[in-house]
Amino acid sequence: MQFASLGSGSKGNATLVRAEDTVIMIDCGFTAKETERRLAALDLTPNDLSAILVTHEHGDHIKGVPVLARKYKIPAYMTFGTARAKSLEAHQQLKLICSHESFQVGALSIQPVIVPHDAQEPVQFVVTFQNRKLGVLTDLGSYTPYIVDNYKDCDAVLLECNHDLDMLRRGSYPPSLKRRVAGDYGHLNNQQAAEFVRYMDQDKLQHLVVSHVSHQNNDIESALNALDVVVDQGRDWVKVADQDEGFSWLSIS
Repeated sequence: MQFASLGSGSKGNATLVRAEDTVIMIDCGFTAKETERRLAALDLTPNDLSAILVTHEHGDHIKGVPVLARKYKIPAYMTFGTARAKSLEAHQQLKLICSHESFQVGALSIQPVIVPHDAQEPVQFVVTFQNRKLGVLTDLGSYTPYIVDNYKDCDAVLLECNHDLDMLRRGSYPPSLKRRVAGDYGHLNNQQAAEFVRYMDQDKLQHLVVSHVSHQNNDIESALNALDVVVDQGRDWVKVADQDEGFSWLSIS
């Protein structure tokens, strides 16, 4: 199994996962045209996609989904709450999923994981192929024992390190937005992400990817410094999902 990113951050998110002849895209927060451009950089086109999985209805995760799915007839999997929030209940390519039940797309088994976030029915996903597990975990304000249980034995994880608390407090966001971002239904800060890593089986973990980093309230160095304290293998083992370029294919062996 391999995975890559077309970009990660408040301006758009899209993660690719492939195994055998199956390629899925988790979220599509870019316009259809921009998604086509970014896919081409990885020698792919939308016609190569087996499905699009959507975590929730916020624009940086769903912007390109309706047009891309309709234009290329790509099944779009999401919860009913997400579909209803964007009035997509009648979309021809819609595939409703239960937030508690796993489902199959080609060679990949996918487990939705309910997360605390300020959306209608948000989930994240753990993708499994031949007993190897990739966890995508962004857009949550806090983590629960249920979330830890689903991600602790992953072989690779894209983990949100959205903001540095001090930078957020000193920043220009209005107080209401600061409370939203830092709240239990907002986004993980660097310290929360580091605490979450403590629960993971690092002997099994092959890739830890810093994701959904805020350009205004965080920086890569601050996120990496927080993780340095808990990551056994050192900084070279941690990778970063960039907003503009994402990252190229990583393999889970």
